[in-house]
Amino acid sequence: MPPRATRRNHSVALVGLSTMALLAACGGEGSSGASGEKVRFGYINDFNGASLIAIADAKGLWKKHGLTAESKVFTNGPLQIQALGTDNLDFGYIGPGAMWLPASGQAKVVAINTLGNSDRVIAQPGITSMQGLKGKTVAVPEGTSGDMILSLALKKAGMTKDDLEVVPMDPSTIVSAFSAKQIDAAGFWYPAAATIKKQVPGMRELAKNTDFEDDVSFPTAFVASNKVVADQPEKAGKVLAVLREAIAFRSTHTDEAIEITADKLDVPVEQVRADAANNKLLSVGELDSLTRDGTIATWLTGMNDYFVETGKLKEPVDPETYYTGDLFTGAGK
Repeated sequence: MPPRATRRNHSVALVGLSTMALLAACGGEGSSGASGEKVRFGYINDFNGASLIAIADAKGLWKKHGLTAESKVFTNGPLQIQALGTDNLDFGYIGPGAMWLPASGQAKVVAINTLGNSDRVIAQPGITSMQGLKGKTVAVPEGTSGDMILSLALKKAGMTKDDLEVVPMDPSTIVSAFSAKQIDAAGFWYPAAATIKKQVPGMRELAKNTDFEDDVSFPTAFVASNKVVADQPEKAGKVLAVLREAIAFRSTHTDEAIEITADKLDVPVEQVRADAANNKLLSVGELDSLTRDGTIATWLTGMNDYFVETGKLKEPVDPETYYTGDLFTGAGK
C-alpha cells in the first residue's frame, strides 16, 4: 500500500533515490582476473551480498573459469534489477524482499545464496511494540527485505501501512535519520542496524525474520539478466561454476571466508562475523538437493503468496519460470 503523499515524504524520497542512483553509478567498482570473458557483477556491502564475490576474487576463480569480473557495489537489490534490465549489469545479488522482481519477469534467479535472518523492524527507545508505531514516522527502503519484514510484522499485529506515516528512504539515509531521531522506526537490516545500535544504544527490535519462519523462508539469491540467460548460456554456466566453488569454500572454510570478505569490504573481521551469524549458510550439496526435491520452489511459492497479498504481484507465479535451478545444478557436472 503506498505511503501517504506529503511534501516531507516526497522530498525525503527524492533525496533517497538520488543517493541510491549515485551509489549505483559511482560506488565500489573493481575488477578481477587478467584476461577472459568479461562479466559485470553487482553486490551489496555485507556478508550475504559480498562474500562469494570476495572469495572468487581472492582465490582466482574468475580466471580459472575463463572470466574477468567487474564488480560494482549497490545499496539494494531493486537497483541491481534495474541495472540488469538496462544492460548495465550481467549478474547481481538480491535479498528476499526483492524476489518479486524476478518473479514478475524482470530477471532470472540463477542461484540461491543463504537463508537470511538479518531483517528487523527497529524503533527508537521507548517504543516497545508494533502497536506503539501507530501514527509514527517509519522509514523503509521500498521493495526490499526491510519493506517485507515491516509488512509481515504489521500483518501479524493486525495493522497496515495506513496506520503509519511511511517514508521511502535509502539505507544510508535511514542510518543518519534514525540516529538523529528524525524517524521513529524503520524496516531495516543488519549489519547497518548495528551501526544504528552503536549510536542509539536503546534501539528496540520489534520484529525479525525468525518470527515468521513457520510460514515464510527468506532466501537471498543471485540473479542474471534475462538476456544473459537466454543468449549467453555458456557465460552463465561459467559464472555459476564460480559461484558453486565459492559456496563450497565458504561452507567449509567459513572463518577464512569471513576474513576475506572483511578485507574486501575494508571493515573489522568481528563486524563481518556478527553479520554472518545472522544467516544460515547452505552447502553446494544442500542447494542441489533442495533444488531437485522442490524445497526451493516451495520457498519461492510461499514468498509469491506474500507478494500477491501486498500487491507486488497480480497472481502467484510458478518458480520454474524464473528460478533456473537446472542451470545451477548443471554447472556442477
